[in-house]
Amino acid sequence: MGNELPAWLLKAFSRPRMAVYLAAAHGDAAVATRLYWWNVAVSSALYGPLHCLEVTLRNALHDELTRCHGRPDWWESAPLNRNGLRHIAEARGKCERTGTVPAPVDGIVAELTFGFWISLVSGARGYDRGFWVPATHKAFPYYSGRRADLHDGLLSLVRLRNRIMHHEPVFHRHLAADHAKIYRVLGYLNPDMAKEVQAMDRFPDVLAGRAHALGGTRPPQF
Repeated sequence: MGNELPAWLLKAFSRPRMAVYLAAAHGDAAVATRLYWWNVAVSSALYGPLHCLEVTLRNALHDELTRCHGRPDWWESAPLNRNGLRHIAEARGKCERTGTVPAPVDGIVAELTFGFWISLVSGARGYDRGFWVPATHKAFPYYSGRRADLHDGLLSLVRLRNRIMHHEPVFHRHLAADHAKIYRVLGYLNPDMAKEVQAMDRFPDVLAGRAHALGGTRPPQF
């Protein structure tokens, strides 16, 4: 490969995208390429645990808010702020553009973003008394800490999730800590789910193989 990235790779991924990896590899094109592929592999390995966390979280929050408001479309009576109402409107619009009118509750729930659900645990004006105290704390039956600490942890996982879903670099993060946080929060929600997911999780092997991948002795797989 020499010390230049191949033309086909630059055409496919672009020079600005690859510049981040070249900088991390101190200009070594071969290492930069391996780092890129390892970043894809580790992102892939984190997708499963993040998938389970996001779906479990939204369903737990939705169930508690349904109970609290006595209706599955709880957003019609919950004290959502302007941003929250915008998310609901966007989710409803996506459902209705597929031809389902009126939008079904389950469809709206599925379309709402991870960030929206986590906002219901935030300290936004009125949200502590409007959401956390009467309902959303019950979605985390195995958590006894401060709401703010839980929200901070969730927010960092939203950022990780978004970087992965938008194909951005994550190799520079403390990925072992991110991974542990996913299971810690999943355990607050549903310890049985956390145990089941962990048994299938290949992230530890991918993380342990980073040096081999960058050294070229074990090609990344995803």
